[in-house]
Amino acid sequence: MNADTATVRIPPCSARTVELSLGHELVIIDPEGQQVSDLVAFGRPDSAEYLSSGRSLDYASRLWLTTGDVLYSNRSRPMFTILEDTCGRHDFTLTPCSKDTFKLIYGESEGRPGCEGNLVSVLAPYGIGVDRIPVAFNVFMHVEIDATTGEFRVRPPRSNAGDFVRLRAEMPLVVAMTACSAGQSNNFRYKPIDFQVVR
Repeated sequence: MNADTATVRIPPCSARTVELSLGHELVIIDPEGQQVSDLVAFGRPDSAEYLSSGRSLDYASRLWLTTGDVLYSNRSRPMFTILEDTCGRHDFTLTPCSKDTFKLIYGESEGRPGCEGNLVSVLAPYGIGVDRIPVAFNVFMHVEIDATTGEFRVRPPRSNAGDFVRLRAEMPLVVAMTACSAGQSNNFRYKPIDFQVVR
């Protein structure tokens, strides 16, 4: 991390956006440990191009991406390169938590917005609505998959306090990130996420 670069805090159960230019570096930090950040990204100014889990996993030929891997758009163009990763375990298969997540999985009825709703809120100025929120790059998320049955379980993240991922933007982007609202993703301790932009 760059000590001279301002750190922005995403409070628990909320989201923030940032605009990146080609070559900017985005550093996502888990300040307290065991917290997930759902990251989505869109081309700027053409937001019809978005970060694609399917393309990224297809071209990497593995589920868990780390240092040296490239994250691709739905148009098969590089969006990010992972430059540094002190955690080494993230997930790119599960959709952002939503009101329906809390209802169907947790049995809640109060209608919390979850990461999906928080992403929609901060992406509204860019004209990006709920139907355009893709599967997120779930930074620090730990999903355990049974090799025999294919069943999966969301486990507490492996990230420790201060772990970070450094991404280089390979095109101009609008990026939205959350401090995740789903208890399974953060060991039921809702905490912040920090980030830095290195220009």
